[in-house]
Amino acid sequence: MSAAAAPALAVEGLAKRFGGLTVTRDVSLAVMPGERRLIIGPNGAGKTTLFNLITGEIAADAGSVRLFGQELLGLPTRRRAHLGLARTYQILTLFPRETLLHNVVLALLGLAPFRWDPWSALACRRALREEALEALARVGLAGAAERTVAETSYGERRRLELAMALAQRPRVLLLDEPLAGLSQPERHAIRELLEAIPRDVTIVMIEHDMDVALAFAERITVLHFGEVIVEGTRAEVVADPRTREVYLGE
Repeated sequence: MSAAAAPALAVEGLAKRFGGLTVTRDVSLAVMPGERRLIIGPNGAGKTTLFNLITGEIAADAGSVRLFGQELLGLPTRRRAHLGLARTYQILTLFPRETLLHNVVLALLGLAPFRWDPWSALACRRALREEALEALARVGLAGAAERTVAETSYGERRRLELAMALAQRPRVLLLDEPLAGLSQPERHAIRELLEAIPRDVTIVMIEHDMDVALAFAERITVLHFGEVIVEGTRAEVVADPRTREVYLGE
């Protein structure tokens, strides 16, 4: 396979057990550069666990995860972020008493060479603040930069988490249910933000809002009990009887 055709994210034979429970069973998938991939499946299918294995928050028992050809298994989470991997979470992970700006700056500090002296960095590194403001502007939150997270709505917090991920200039972005809990107008706003992300960022998304997700994704992977059971284009996956059986309840 030529370098130009190499996947942005390649998962092969990934497996994970917790005691006697197998939560990820021989999962393989290849996401090409610039692709928009959707991961679907019923509750308990192993979708978030798959993300945790890719990012290193959970150690895999077997398999391979490569980012543009670079093996990730065995690397700490922070090293994977340095290589261009970023994510959002199904359950928001923010600092509620800090400002939106400070939350984004803290996300940037994780990649900064002077991260081990954060308070000095926050005091004297104007570049971090400028980058953080730019990230907030991308998601429509520049005017709220000095508000604390506790003073924002749930939809604004979802946008903040996206800003924190984008501020890290990822090559591959994992989105874990970015529309969860949002009103219809908020869903529309987040969808527009996602569609505006340039194609030099590859996106893999877990989502239950099928109307939005199917319109966004080019290829879809269906998980069930930790296994890939269907994969293909939108039309192929929607037409497959296994999808209807496990996900649509038919």
